[in-house]
Amino acid sequence: MNRRLLVLGTFFIVSALYLPSATLANEALTIFVGAASKPATEEAIKLFEKETEITVDVSFGGSGFVLSQMILARKGDIYFPGSSDYMEKAKKEGYVYPNTEKVVVYLVSAINVQKGNPKSIKTLKDLTMPGTKVAIANPQGVCVGAYAVEIIENNFFPAEREKFLRNLINYTGSCSKTASAISLKAVDAVIGWRVFEYWDPDRIETIPLQPSEISRIGYIPIAISTFTKQRKLAQEFIDFMLSDKVKAIFRKYNYFMTPEEAATWIGEKKPVGGVYKVPPAWLSQ
Repeated sequence: MNRRLLVLGTFFIVSALYLPSATLANEALTIFVGAASKPATEEAIKLFEKETEITVDVSFGGSGFVLSQMILARKGDIYFPGSSDYMEKAKKEGYVYPNTEKVVVYLVSAINVQKGNPKSIKTLKDLTMPGTKVAIANPQGVCVGAYAVEIIENNFFPAEREKFLRNLINYTGSCSKTASAISLKAVDAVIGWRVFEYWDPDRIETIPLQPSEISRIGYIPIAISTFTKQRKLAQEFIDFMLSDKVKAIFRKYNYFMTPEEAATWIGEKKPVGGVYKVPPAWLSQ
């Protein structure tokens, strides 16, 4: 019996040496993702898993919140936020390798309303009308919320800002929850991303902002986390996210693939990326 067990044990050890590395190591990737890319990224991950047989464990949420999760956990292979703001923070504080950063797609701020626009919202100033229920994402940890605050601060007089705040009924916890606030008719309008309409075209409609009201074009960057223990595999995932097949997925959801595409939709050239410091008053709402 002992001889038989020895032979079987030797067989399994030798066989393991010739297994593909993914099977031997049970490779898996852990990525922390801002929800600004959620529908397209979910689809891309399924394709990646199918083609590579590598499991991807993903945490979606507000870009700042998932960065905090990654830091607290002291693990993760990829950081994939919804804007440059949080990627710059991650680079500055040493949580990603700056030379691995790539831009996947571009975003533009817009007003999102219920399909059919029952409140007849046509302009940014209409969000100050009495009885209009408005939400923005939490600017403390969600990129689209910070963009909303930047737009309000740059375009509203103090009295208009106060009227807007009286209509503000909720801070949402991520981009996906901001879009859902419209889909579920919890609010009349949000200051979100133009792309939200294409996440749920049956229930969400986009009202473009005036070119002068838009401060900058946003983008969705991706980089390798300094916590990774499998940098080569993390780079393989980034390369996959930049491939033509994944670009086709993002195009299906009407993300902008270049700054020029975004500027054409706006009708005017704008700065791309950057960082906005949210005024402290907004963080205590």
